[in-house]
Amino acid sequence: MVWMVIFFIACMAVDYLTGTGVAIKTGKWGSKAAREGLWHKLGSVIAVAVAGGANLLIGSIINNMPAVTLPFEYTVFLSPLVLAWYIITEMGSIIENAGAMDAPIPSFLRKMIAQLHGATDAAGDKLTGTAKEDK
Repeated sequence: MVWMVIFFIACMAVDYLTGTGVAIKTGKWGSKAAREGLWHKLGSVIAVAVAGGANLLIGSIINNMPAVTLPFEYTVFLSPLVLAWYIITEMGSIIENAGAMDAPIPSFLRKMIAQLHGATDAAGDKLTGTAKEDK
């Protein structure tokens, strides 16, 4: 999971840099917009930290309650799922920024990222019991 955290941070940095590049290119760069981008990134980090804390709490409850026996040992699930969602979101934003900088973006890459995002959402919905068929 450590590699996911490192990759998440790297994706956030690349997204921020490419977003800054797009803003400069379009003449929309300003310190207020830059601060808003940083606040957005901080919110993502906080959400990942909360998922990590929830993951530890869930694991502690499940692994230390004698009345609860599972056919497997719970280690982590929530944190990697949340990290995957944020990584895929950042990757999508990087692709959008690259396109805004006039880089040709293969349509299959855009579709693949959208499908990965949808699959991650579906996994989270299934975990929480809010799958689309339940809605």
